[in-house]
Amino acid sequence: MANESRPCPCDIGDRFDYGGLGQEVQVEHIKAYVCKPPASADKAVIVIHDIFGWQLPNTRYMADMLTTNGYIAICPDFFVGQEAWKLSNDWASFNDWLKTRNAGNIDKEVDVVLKYLREQCGAKKIGVIGFCWGGAAVQHLMLKNPHLKTGVSLYGVIRFFEDRSSLLHPTFFIFAEKDEHIPLEQVTLLEQKLKQNCKVDYEVKIYPGQTHGFVHRKREDINPQDKPYIEEGRKDMINWLNKYL
Repeated sequence: MANESRPCPCDIGDRFDYGGLGQEVQVEHIKAYVCKPPASADKAVIVIHDIFGWQLPNTRYMADMLTTNGYIAICPDFFVGQEAWKLSNDWASFNDWLKTRNAGNIDKEVDVVLKYLREQCGAKKIGVIGFCWGGAAVQHLMLKNPHLKTGVSLYGVIRFFEDRSSLLHPTFFIFAEKDEHIPLEQVTLLEQKLKQNCKVDYEVKIYPGQTHGFVHRKREDINPQDKPYIEEGRKDMINWLNKYL
């Protein structure tokens, strides 16, 4: 169950050297970070990392936040051992790097993780959230995977799946007004296509003044005026999961 007294324990993420409350496990051919709530739970959320990979402290912090709200959380290595992007890398090589890491080629890994959650963790209802690259992966899964109940795509790269909008499950799309990677025209077009083609519940929300990555950014990186929107995005994410899981 969700922790109603503290629906969004954002203070955990204050420490720059955040290490995580969970543990790393091997799930068949995939490494994964898993965190479980203190009380038994039958609801789980798969957390899909961004280009910086499954070990990014910010992403693990978000997984732990889900746990504090009563969910089993798992963040698998969807790059399956391939190196995550580093800020020191040459951005001129980014497109070549991306070609070997397709956000639509994660179905095999998702099936393995779903089996683990059901058989090893006792999960009966499973949702998914993802950031940037992972947000696009959420959209992909919401279009085709019948075993997931709901998804939250946080600044998912629209151009990866921009021509597909017939979602199978309720999906919440979080975008930043000043995202240099996702122009607002793309968001508007996505909304139009969802309106035309989507037969399940969905929501598209743009957070004023925010930039790419704002929801899972640490406080050391933000301006005070951004903090309310970061906290709002996190609460919105939890509320959506609470509603559909």
